Amino acid sequence: QVQLVESGGGLVQPGGSLRLSCAASGFTLDSYAIGWFSQAPGKEREGVSCISSSDGSTYYADSVKGRFTISRDNAKNTVYLQMNSLKPEDTAVYYCAAGFALGRSRNAALCGSLSGYEFDYWGQGTQVAVSS
Repeated sequence: QVQLVESGGGLVQPGGSLRLSCAASGFTLDSYAIGWFSQAPGKEREGVSCISSSDGSTYYADSVKGRFTISRDNAKNTVYLQMNSLKPEDTAVYYCAAGFALGRSRNAALCGSLSGYEFDYWGQGTQVAVSS
């Protein structure tokens, strides 16, 4: 059974940190671009970050550059999102998604726009709340 499971969300004070994990089962992540997306109540889904399968290139939304870091551990079939200097506006449900991608052009197409389109598998999400 193909599955993506996010974990690591929670309640944190402004300025704090969280590390989200996205663990895959039923398939291996090394041929997939992996993206993180967020959706706040009443808002549309937004792309947060993405990491390519081919060369580990990373992509970030302007709102999180310098604060969030995406990484992957193919041996553990897991992708991480380290979130530092969290702000109240980061509050949302965070989803990871996997898109099959071999080669730079396909990875760039999936990750470049951070739109979430053409991703094959999605997790159920993990809640992140930033509040004092």
